[in-house]
Amino acid sequence: MKKVCIICFMIFMYHITNAQNKITGKITDQDNLSLTGATIFVSDMKIGTVSDKNGYYQLINLPNGKNRIQFSFVGYANRIETVELNGESIEINIKLKQTAVEADEVVVSGIYNSTQHDNAVKIDVLKLDPHSVKTTPNFSEVLTQVPGVDMISKGSGVSKPVIRGLSMNDILILNNGVRFENYQYSDHHPLGIDQFGIENVEIIKGPASLLYGSDAIGGVINFIKEKPAPVGSIIGDYNMQLFSNSLGLTNNLGIRGSTKNFYASIRIGNITNADYLQGGGEFVPNTRFKGTSFNLNTGFNNSRMSLNLFYDYGIHKIGLAEADAIDYVKERGRGRNPEVYYMLLNTHLLSTQNKIFLNKFKLEVNSAYQKSGLIHSEGPSDIAIDMSLQTITYETRLYLPSTKKSEYIIGFQGFNQTNTNLHNRQTQLLPDATTNNYSAFGLLQYTFFGKLKLQTGVRYDNKSISTQAVGLPADPMSYREALDKSYGSFSGSFGATYNLSEKLLFRANFASAYRTPNLAELTSNGQHETRYEIGDNNLVPEKAYETDFSIHYHKENFTFEIAGFYNMINHYIFISPTGDTTASGINIFRYRQSNSVLFGGEADLHIHPKPMEWLHFETTFSSVIGKQENSDYLPFIPAHKLRFELRAEKENLLFLQKAFVSVFTSTAFNQNKAAPDETTTKGYTLLDLSIGGNIKIENQLMSVSLSANNLFDKKYVDHLSTLKEVGFYNPGRNIALNLKIPFGIIRNDKN
Repeated sequence: MKKVCIICFMIFMYHITNAQNKITGKITDQDNLSLTGATIFVSDMKIGTVSDKNGYYQLINLPNGKNRIQFSFVGYANRIETVELNGESIEINIKLKQTAVEADEVVVSGIYNSTQHDNAVKIDVLKLDPHSVKTTPNFSEVLTQVPGVDMISKGSGVSKPVIRGLSMNDILILNNGVRFENYQYSDHHPLGIDQFGIENVEIIKGPASLLYGSDAIGGVINFIKEKPAPVGSIIGDYNMQLFSNSLGLTNNLGIRGSTKNFYASIRIGNITNADYLQGGGEFVPNTRFKGTSFNLNTGFNNSRMSLNLFYDYGIHKIGLAEADAIDYVKERGRGRNPEVYYMLLNTHLLSTQNKIFLNKFKLEVNSAYQKSGLIHSEGPSDIAIDMSLQTITYETRLYLPSTKKSEYIIGFQGFNQTNTNLHNRQTQLLPDATTNNYSAFGLLQYTFFGKLKLQTGVRYDNKSISTQAVGLPADPMSYREALDKSYGSFSGSFGATYNLSEKLLFRANFASAYRTPNLAELTSNGQHETRYEIGDNNLVPEKAYETDFSIHYHKENFTFEIAGFYNMINHYIFISPTGDTTASGINIFRYRQSNSVLFGGEADLHIHPKPMEWLHFETTFSSVIGKQENSDYLPFIPAHKLRFELRAEKENLLFLQKAFVSVFTSTAFNQNKAAPDETTTKGYTLLDLSIGGNIKIENQLMSVSLSANNLFDKKYVDHLSTLKEVGFYNPGRNIALNLKIPFGIIRNDKN
């Protein structure tokens, strides 16, 4: 009997170890010509390969169950195949169609890991290709190329993204799927994410509390890390950027490598900028900033699991153009090292993202630890605010057995956060506090008749905030009593996509979302930059109900998309001046709330004329209006924006390969619908030019581009610029040089 058991066990183990899932095939174009260097990527596993000189590829160690595989090649439409595997070898030959318009992308922010067109939630993808995005020292400015996305700025070093009129507390920032917690609540604080090592940015427009809980009431911006190197490769790149306007210099170096089961990457970068020049040439005092970033990623994959570990570190020192600092800096002249009235932020983020494949089931287990420090300094040795924020996040999702037509997901999310004031500084803007949040959710998706896809889900969150008392009751100006708040809320959504034909898509979604008041809104009591901020511990959660609808139409050389939304927010929270000042003359601002509504839409037209497919024309328009219940307008609502881009591409131009020349204009209309504490803002039009391509010297390829932003050095003020308060214009002309040198140390063409 013992021998029989041993033999059966050996047979079983032989079956397990030899019943590997393997996919092979060939990639060709529509004329059956082999495509060399096409990318094949399995996002669940974070593994990929490229086709060889004959177009052949091979993927091994794939898990049982449903696998989504993306096939892509520059200048061709993406192809996404969903295959069911069960310990077998199959052949999938792929024919890619040449196209001049942008392809449908696989997105991960919608949880279902599907394509843009499959999602009822509107998700835009911005690919950070240095040839197609704006070269600027302000990363948030790059995001504004997406219609419906804008930014609040305080010079080039401080900016916050805006989605359909909502920002700061109402927008959730994700670093590769992890909540990014570094005091995002203020328009004075920077985004804090480095653009290098980011392959693309996924932007969810509208409420996403179902997926991500509180703070996603207005949308989500997810910065997706670059893919691991193809199996058998070690590759890297060096990047340099020069900016004339701020005398800026950026350096960044990254190296990635992969084997059959392991991958790793490392990236380090540095950025330094002097005070920027406004339109007309005068410098804006104390807008200088500098920073350093370090990223390390590693992972292990086989047919049973995908284990991934990420570490991100960033430190940024940013000058603030405040009234007291302006005179100090003007006397000493333009510089690059912030000495007075600056912020110092440093962030450590350690995260792990893991998938375990259990035949028809898939279990995802993610966790992260983040520590963020914030220092506000008013002089070389005068630190006013010194805080540390520590956050632990965790998430488990179970993907239930499904088919090509269905997806079923249940999950649990949570985070625990502690804010601590350090070194007994003179200002405790926020008290020492602990925040805990726990949630459970369920989602389902089903496709009817091959054309109609329905998505729905429900979620419940429970959140608690407890704080320690600050000061003494005898001093009512500085005293804050201890708080112990608890909130509970349901959120959900129901949406559909309908493919009337291969070219025409309709999308509609209704979502309810919520956001609890945060620590700053409940407890602030102190000077924060140029104003004195007071919170209100009686604030109640925001509750949003948004309906949005969009139509997408595309042909091989033409795309058109139009979207509209109507968002009702009960108890919308914002900060506004009271009209009073402190004894020292500082303006007092107080958090308040009001029932409000935001509505508007976006349109995008992209044309590549058939007789001239080397020519690209794209125009976008975005509009949003925000009003309170009493008919007053909401603060920080961007002006209507109209953008045009004309772009010509040529395979060879003089010494450049894959050369391009582009002309870009951006028009902001008059913003006459200002909030009571704002002033109206005149419209403006800016012109940008850029030229670039690849240069090959012997066997070394270099990517280079030269651009001129605000070519005519126009003096203008954007409605969302907080430097408007101190009488300064936005940046003037900026000549930017972008250089990227890719390199490969090892390449295994046999995959």
